[in-house]
Amino acid sequence: MKHQPRKRFGQNFLVDAGVIAAIVAAIAPARDDRMVEIGPGRGALTRPLLAAVEHLHAIEIDRDLAAELTREFAPRLTVHTADVLGFDFATLGNALRVVGNLPYNISTPLLFHVDRYGEQIRDIHVMLQKEIVARMVAAPSSSAYGRLSVMLQYRFELEKLIDVPAAAFDPAPKVASAVVRLTPLRPPRVAARDYAWFACIVKTAFSQRRKTLRNSLSVFLAEPDWRSLAIAPTARAQELSVAQFVAIADYVSSRTTG
Repeated sequence: MKHQPRKRFGQNFLVDAGVIAAIVAAIAPARDDRMVEIGPGRGALTRPLLAAVEHLHAIEIDRDLAAELTREFAPRLTVHTADVLGFDFATLGNALRVVGNLPYNISTPLLFHVDRYGEQIRDIHVMLQKEIVARMVAAPSSSAYGRLSVMLQYRFELEKLIDVPAAAFDPAPKVASAVVRLTPLRPPRVAARDYAWFACIVKTAFSQRRKTLRNSLSVFLAEPDWRSLAIAPTARAQELSVAQFVAIADYVSSRTTG
């Protein structure tokens, strides 16, 4: 399939046969899997996936690529011509296996969007900028640990699988890439009483990550509250575990609603 990459869509097409085979092997697709591919592009992953599954859904924003993929692979491939950031994954059913080479220019908001559908998803295998994958799997107190780490680690077990060099793409991006697996935790290891409060506390704390918690969360908590929580108010957001963020959110939520 010939197609001129379009910068506005962040298109870098995977062309390395060895990398493609390694990704498919990591996914280990079965015939009856409910599979959905984000950004199929020229079909590098689409072809081996269709060789393994009965039917495949794909979400492609580029109308020209969507039309070409439909012509080549329908009816076993259903192409949804849409912006994935607005796509409702719940319409595809449950036990979804999500795969894809994600556009790097929207990777973080896309991960937060997919996170909303954790109940419908069986697992996710995606290729991202290596730096983003490092942030996803980062541990507390490391430089890469941040809001993305906390929010994804709350819902998912994360595992970095494969490093992918820039030369594996056409055109080659300016950064290295990596493949990561996300497996939903059902239930979460530590479940928040109110997920909206949890998300709010995490976002607020990391919006001023250089400040101490005493300052960044002052609108929610006073000095006696920190003693009740047994969390040092002099700590910074990147020092807290997912469980500690849940504890703060539950404390604020119970006090606000009770």
